[in-house]
Amino acid sequence: MNNSNKNVNKMIKISLLVAIAVVLMYFDFPIIPLFPWLKIDLSEVPALMGGFAYGPVAGGAIVILKVLLRFLIKGTETGFIGELANIIVGLALVVPAAWIYNRNKSKKTAIIGMIIGGIVMELLGIVANVYFLLPAYGMQMAPAELSQYVIVGLLPFNGLKALIVGIITYLLYKKVSVAIFKVDSKFNDSKNQIA
Repeated sequence: MNNSNKNVNKMIKISLLVAIAVVLMYFDFPIIPLFPWLKIDLSEVPALMGGFAYGPVAGGAIVILKVLLRFLIKGTETGFIGELANIIVGLALVVPAAWIYNRNKSKKTAIIGMIIGGIVMELLGIVANVYFLLPAYGMQMAPAELSQYVIVGLLPFNGLKALIVGIITYLLYKKVSVAIFKVDSKFNDSKNQIA
């Protein structure tokens, strides 16, 4: 297969991952009753799988494209603040995880990458919410309310989302990496097994 065909094949697969991610965005649900606008969906799973297969730029592109495509289909109920939050948090998880994994593909680096991505997602999610997203949405919170939102809302929400997305990606990626992406996940390489 020449480079042109490989690029077309790669773009088709990335487009498919974007489409799957858009569909998954429709299956969202709140998990913290106190903050019903914090809704979990699994649309970062295809983005993370694309990032593992094709690198952090592809993973980041899937995150951005899924949000833009859903916006074009459904519009916005949040003045694009919710969509921007989804992009920020999705990029924070997917890009570091894919970058770490693609430097040395193994089970160990996949797990380390997803843990680092989860930590970056937690930190960036808090900073973005406190200093940009909440003020842009017009939500003014007293310091005590803001602390409660961060501790009871954002930390468990982003942590649980990163955990769920990471586990599902880990379980699925090995199965689809060779069959669909035509890349070796290196998950079977004995020297890369986790001790």
